[in-house]
Amino acid sequence: MTPTQLRAYSAVVRRGSVKQAAAELSVSESAISLHIGQLRKELGDQLFTRTAAGLAFTPGGLRLASRSAEMLGLQDITVREVSTAGTGRRLLRVAASSLFAEHAAPGLIELFAGRADDLDVELSVHHPASFEAQLLTRSVDIAIGPRPAAETGLVCRPVMNYRVVVVAGANHPLAGVRASAAQLRDQTWLLGPSAAVDMGAIPALLRRLAVAEGNQQIFQSHAAALEEVKRGKGVAPALSFTVAPDVRTGQLVQLAGPYATLEAVWHSLTLADRGTPSAAAELARFAASPRAIQAMMRGSGVNVSHFRPSVHVTLWS
Repeated sequence: MTPTQLRAYSAVVRRGSVKQAAAELSVSESAISLHIGQLRKELGDQLFTRTAAGLAFTPGGLRLASRSAEMLGLQDITVREVSTAGTGRRLLRVAASSLFAEHAAPGLIELFAGRADDLDVELSVHHPASFEAQLLTRSVDIAIGPRPAAETGLVCRPVMNYRVVVVAGANHPLAGVRASAAQLRDQTWLLGPSAAVDMGAIPALLRRLAVAEGNQQIFQSHAAALEEVKRGKGVAPALSFTVAPDVRTGQLVQLAGPYATLEAVWHSLTLADRGTPSAAAELARFAASPRAIQAMMRGSGVNVSHFRPSVHVTLWS
């Protein structure tokens, strides 16, 4: 088996068709079919067949789908490790949910990266639902964000308890009022990118209140949404420790009532096998320490002009 053959097969598995796999890899459909044919011959397995409902994979085809992703990920790691060996530096790739990346990751990673002179840490923002796939394909070394909804084979460790509160501007009609669920539901909600996914504390709060999509406005960052709240444009969910200074100065008001708060926990996810880089396991342990939690709460966060909710990558050295 060659890496080219495995990439072709992985693309077919991901896309569900030879045509779409060819488009993804920018090659002809005949090239994809050739690679698949070579794999079938070498492995003695049909791998998959075409049906009216799409592709139907054999048991061997399903096993190859898993293994090919792992092997390609390991190849990428090997290439990177060999290329950086001469410089004597290590690279730790961290995936994070948008809420953690904006508010807690900078303080944590700056402190962690400062403990080792040979370590570079790369932070990228991903949908929490993709964490398992990112880890299994070795695209990242550790992921931090909401706990997975279902059990996985990953090592899951609690990192930090936090509270989501609802805030408004000082002159908002609900300021100083014990807000009911109906009153909150009818407000204009100013939201960061974490509200655009279906996992995490903020989407859970919006579902609990049954806030209509028409009442939701999503901004490029949570900080940008809070700036609009200060101007009296609506209400927003926020991490209690990030808005505490503005609440103390009166720029924001934390709304009262049981429907205006939600407790949640961030978790770290790493691979359970021995392929997990030691730096990832070390960060998973370090992230739950009192010193790390203090750094996350004191961190200044990512500047609004630099934060990108989808594919943004930040590198610490």
